[in-house]
Amino acid sequence: MIPSVLPTYNRAPLTFVKGEGSWLIAEDGRRYLDLAAGIAVNALGHAHPALVQTLTEQAGRVWHVSNLYQIPQQQALADALVEKTFADTVFVTNSGTEAAELAIKMARKFWYEQGAPERVEIITFQGAFHGRSSGAIAAAGSEKMTKGFGPLLPGFVHLPFGDLEAVKAALNDRTAAIMVEPIQGEGGIRALDDAFLRGLRDLCDTTGTLLILDEVQCGMGRTGRLFAHEWAGITPDIMMVAKGIGGGFPLGAVLATERAAGGMVAGSHGSTYGGNPLACAVGTKVMEIIADDAFLAEVRRKGALFRQRLEGLVAAHPEVFEEVRGTGLILGLKCRVTNTDVVQAGYGAEVLTVPAADNVIRLLPALTISDEEIAEAVARLDRAASAVEAAA
Repeated sequence: MIPSVLPTYNRAPLTFVKGEGSWLIAEDGRRYLDLAAGIAVNALGHAHPALVQTLTEQAGRVWHVSNLYQIPQQQALADALVEKTFADTVFVTNSGTEAAELAIKMARKFWYEQGAPERVEIITFQGAFHGRSSGAIAAAGSEKMTKGFGPLLPGFVHLPFGDLEAVKAALNDRTAAIMVEPIQGEGGIRALDDAFLRGLRDLCDTTGTLLILDEVQCGMGRTGRLFAHEWAGITPDIMMVAKGIGGGFPLGAVLATERAAGGMVAGSHGSTYGGNPLACAVGTKVMEIIADDAFLAEVRRKGALFRQRLEGLVAAHPEVFEEVRGTGLILGLKCRVTNTDVVQAGYGAEVLTVPAADNVIRLLPALTISDEEIAEAVARLDRAASAVEAAA
């Protein structure tokens, strides 16, 4: 008999009843150090006082009115994002998947309005993850996500990860956009070189092709900059944002230049829940905290400290771990053993991590994690690795 909750997840046998900063408390009272943060969502940890206060105050006023009316909280969030980024305009969504759908639509509508409706192809890269909708899985193209869900949305060209020559060869008079994650999260914490991102920007500038960046997982301060592309000194035409922007409340956004968004006129896109007062009030508070230069400097410092400690962990367990990946507080441990064995051993050591492709475990802690908690995280990962070695 099928369960009442559709069985599409392989869930761990853990149930949490309370969260405090970087910690989750289970039903039995055990305290788990959370290096998953809801898969890079709880950017300010669990039950952050400022977010709790903001949400509570807004909940006492108005939750939802729909986009038939002006929404001051949505305007405030859009203004904050425009002020701090390349963007001229913002569409607020509920999720990263919805952001991906709009980014695809926006790029194709741009060329239609430019009198080149044949420019519909979007270049993407192997190992990508852009969400679970029909359009997003077609964009990623992997068999794991697409098998059994055909026919797929056409118009995507899938190229090898980080291969600029392949991009040059693929560009043609049907190319609308290039869509890429500066750091692949689900793909195994694989970061693109700054030179590659600059090369993409140059190609797009030369050909008029739109550059779409997916910063759903690597954005919102996770690398120690507000957005990961800032390290390469470039800007996109369109960018997808979600996860950390809501600090745990469902929220996403598409940011765009005036040029790229030119085709999106009244009636061309919409959302019933997107941009609701509750989500936008929280998102504005998150932006206020994370976009602060001193906060981002601390993320960079703590990221360097965490990586240094992890390098020592790899050296201590060469049969379990191969290397450390990532930057800031989007880090990964490539494993020599099966990565899910390490994740499972972590449950016994009361530390939570996230599996990814390429046999990697992701470490995506709250950006507010303390130095002491970083030390404790490495100690617990050390115990998990020892347990894996003992079971071999």
